[in-house]
Amino acid sequence: MSGETDLSQIRQAVRQLCDQYGEDYWLQLDRDRGYPSEFVQELSEAGFLNILIPEAYGGAGLGVIEASAVMEEVCRAGAHAGACHAQMYVMGSVLRHGNEAQKNRYLPEIASGKLRLQSFGVTEPTTGTDTTSLKTVAKKDGDEYVINGQKVWISRIEHSDLMVLLARTTPKDEVQKKTQGLSAFIVDVREAVGNGLTIQPIESMINHHSCELFFDDLRIPAENLLGEEGAGFKVILDGMNAERILIAAECVGDGRYFVDKASAYASDRTIFDRPIGMNQSVQFPIARCYAEIEAASLMVDKAAKMFDAGEPCGAEANMAKMLASEASWRAGDVCMQTHGGYAFAKEYHIERKFRETRLYQIAPISTNLILSFIGEHVLNMPRSF
Repeated sequence: MSGETDLSQIRQAVRQLCDQYGEDYWLQLDRDRGYPSEFVQELSEAGFLNILIPEAYGGAGLGVIEASAVMEEVCRAGAHAGACHAQMYVMGSVLRHGNEAQKNRYLPEIASGKLRLQSFGVTEPTTGTDTTSLKTVAKKDGDEYVINGQKVWISRIEHSDLMVLLARTTPKDEVQKKTQGLSAFIVDVREAVGNGLTIQPIESMINHHSCELFFDDLRIPAENLLGEEGAGFKVILDGMNAERILIAAECVGDGRYFVDKASAYASDRTIFDRPIGMNQSVQFPIARCYAEIEAASLMVDKAAKMFDAGEPCGAEANMAKMLASEASWRAGDVCMQTHGGYAFAKEYHIERKFRETRLYQIAPISTNLILSFIGEHVLNMPRSF
């Protein structure tokens, strides 16, 4: 499936599905800190979460362009795509680096929705964005690996059957490059919990289902190694470009949600016998946000097309994520300002989306790390840290 007509059909189908789950559904989940199991299952059964899985494994065999359209429409509908987006990009690590046995074992069930791979175990409390310094270790013991360590801000693991985990298999001081000696593993969360893995939910600003993980002599089969031992950093990098493009598309959806809400309210709300949108101080900020979101959307499209063509797109994926996250945040701020006091009322739904879209300037990858990447690797300036 390709072309504008096919994308339009995908967008329309996603909107129709999202319309069955109105904003009150998401408001109640936010209040209860609940997980949208029914919504995620229906997205899976409709084939929207298996878009990136090849047809040979039961998926749609489409690209990041189509996947981005799905995520954008979910967010534009007022939903929270963070509950399900990882199903798309985490499986890319299995698809690109898994052996045939792993792909045949996992991908068909992920494609059908029977199996959820929603969790990426990378971030740690003491290392943060310094991924190569992570402390979690995996030691080979016969036909098993024994894992010890700690992870933090690992989202959706309570609602995931599998997790891709990054751990150090060779000490950092024993490798030539700091990116070496890290290995990726597939962890069956269902078997691990209570047998060396402890999950502790984190109460946070948004309903993102994030947790802290503790590994205490967790044993996993050696056959769960994903890719080559010591080459795990490359395994996760392959998934990160897709992750950033998809989240950038979500931010575009958030931004369009805010502009839709703000422009409609500015046209309808009457103060001093005239719509508040007649005032330039109200109208122009909304118009500027629209322009910024449209510009960010073009960068998302460029990055997605490059990714699907197999071209290097690290800079474009990072820039798309930065520009879209900043544009959506500004649109959220303008939408709040347009609604005034009503923006703080939960029944208007804006404050929830305002909180949700703020996350994406921090994670995945902060704005400053993106700028340092551009400065060093695109503009060839000295390393800034």
